[in-house]
Amino acid sequence: MRLSETEIDEELKTLSGWSVVNEKLHKDFQFDSFNEAFGFMTRAAMEIEKMNHHPEWFNVYNKITIELTTHDAGGITKNDTNLAKILNSLASL
Repeated sequence: MRLSETEIDEELKTLSGWSVVNEKLHKDFQFDSFNEAFGFMTRAAMEIEKMNHHPEWFNVYNKITIELTTHDAGGITKNDTNLAKILNSLASL
């Protein structure tokens, strides 16, 4: 179920670094090296597969841009905010 604007605003309070851009949850991650960025993507891929909820992401060297939305719901859902929380925790490993 798609979250309301109010629900999204409440979720953003708990999602460090995330914002809404073009109606998607958006965050730019930066790591010290390509290896660290790729390691994050590998750890994230395992969690993403478990959720069967795949992000739009783009990687250049040590930077990864991630956007989350639920296409079937036509917007941001609890699955997106849950995945954002997981991604934040994986980035700090």
